[in-house]
Amino acid sequence: MGRRSPSTRLRAALAAMAVAAATGAVLTIPEASAAVAAGATGYASQNGGTTGGAGGQTVRATTGTEIHAALCGRASSSTPITIQVEGTINHANTAKVSGASCNTAAGVIELKQISNVTIVGVGSGAVFDQLGIHIRESSNIIIQNVTVRNVKKSGSPTSNGGDAIGMESDVRNIWVDHVTLEASGGESEGFDGLFDMKDNTQYVTLSYSVLRNSGRGGLVGSSETELSNGFITYHHNLYENIDSRAPLLRGGVAHMYSNHYKQLNESGINSRAGARAKVENNYFEDSKDVLGTFYTDAAGYWQVAGNVFDNVTWSPAGTDYRPAGPNPVSNTTVSVPYGYAADSASCVPDVVARTAGAGKGLLVSDGSCTPQTPSPTPTPTATATPTPTPTPTPTATATTAPPSGTNLSIGAGADGSSKADGTSYGNVRDGSPSTYWSPAGTTGSVSVKWGSPTTISSVRVREASGAGTVTGWRLLNADTGAVLATGGAAGTATFPATSLSKVTFEITGATGTPRVAEFETYA
Repeated sequence: MGRRSPSTRLRAALAAMAVAAATGAVLTIPEASAAVAAGATGYASQNGGTTGGAGGQTVRATTGTEIHAALCGRASSSTPITIQVEGTINHANTAKVSGASCNTAAGVIELKQISNVTIVGVGSGAVFDQLGIHIRESSNIIIQNVTVRNVKKSGSPTSNGGDAIGMESDVRNIWVDHVTLEASGGESEGFDGLFDMKDNTQYVTLSYSVLRNSGRGGLVGSSETELSNGFITYHHNLYENIDSRAPLLRGGVAHMYSNHYKQLNESGINSRAGARAKVENNYFEDSKDVLGTFYTDAAGYWQVAGNVFDNVTWSPAGTDYRPAGPNPVSNTTVSVPYGYAADSASCVPDVVARTAGAGKGLLVSDGSCTPQTPSPTPTPTATATPTPTPTPTPTATATTAPPSGTNLSIGAGADGSSKADGTSYGNVRDGSPSTYWSPAGTTGSVSVKWGSPTTISSVRVREASGAGTVTGWRLLNADTGAVLATGGAAGTATFPATSLSKVTFEITGATGTPRVAEFETYA
């Protein structure tokens, strides 16, 4: 997608910051709490929850190399650990560390092929200067109370593809909370996104954070055909002086509530390629085209309620530019599977100003427009017994008996997270057991979808012979992220009748590369 150069307003704001620096203005970071605030919120609370390093050892780090060493010093890549960070992390003090429990790289904080980790800023604060945080093929990660600034994809030095925090390749359950993410310009100055997700990243929450002074706030999905991401919650965040992508959504479901959007210079929430956004109780201020489908003819959708639009301007609609305003109305409905406390939009600027970002004492709101200190979880000790990550309780069990009735998958649509060479998503709903879909590896997901809500109460998954075998799976309501059933070997599962537009069969384990011949659905 082509995009215009960073706006005059972005440049003016950055120039003002430079003047402040030249005249001796100093930003101080208040004393930070050493404990992780209790409880992931939003979609990060689903899919078994996000607990990070709870129950594991707590270590201290003042350099990037020490962060990597803490990861590499664990008994395994899934041993829980909390890393308390203080000071400035930069290229000079971030080297690669090797070990059986880690896969790190120099010049970036690499959380790769690992799980059960918390990184939290403590003391006088943690600043990742020109150094990004990269999460890849990982799960159950908490990042809290840190600042990441001026990460570049071009120029010098470069880190993390220019993203402050970037997630990709089968990432699950990430909670990013009370962080400050900032750049000093747009793409032409060498910066990219502040908070990016792609290549099958799901169950993520960004809460009580500040994203500012960037050409791009963040994206979900790297292209119009890369639709394996979703179930993202954004709440109580400040987006300030951002040109576009606040965020950009390609497919999937996202929930934005009680955020303050201030000075979005070109466009804001960009829902496209079938994405569905629940946008409620947000305050949009001094901005342009804050919601819609922009720079594409692949439409996205939104449900709006309780928002305030204060000095927001709207452009005329065109073929590939369709703002939701000037009078935004809902064009879809989105239900979420968790409880939440949304503050009224009228008080959002005050609440967010007092709670969002690093160094704010981890203050939160319970929906009453009154910031407060949360009840922290106890700081884990080195001798604590690791607490396993909870798994979702299935609402049904798998059986081998085939269901009766009409296979509703025939004639429906299909998509997925990945596919092996020579296979097709559509092969799972063509009624022919001689064709099949395989993931690009031992795990992955395939979905059946309809153009309107369809009620199903059972599924049957049939495997083709000649390759690996499924040993673990989950069945998801792709509209909400709710788990309908789980199991080991493929077969038949029944569950309470559910109306949905898309159902996903997610393979969580297999011997070799499995072959799904048919993903049948029944009323």
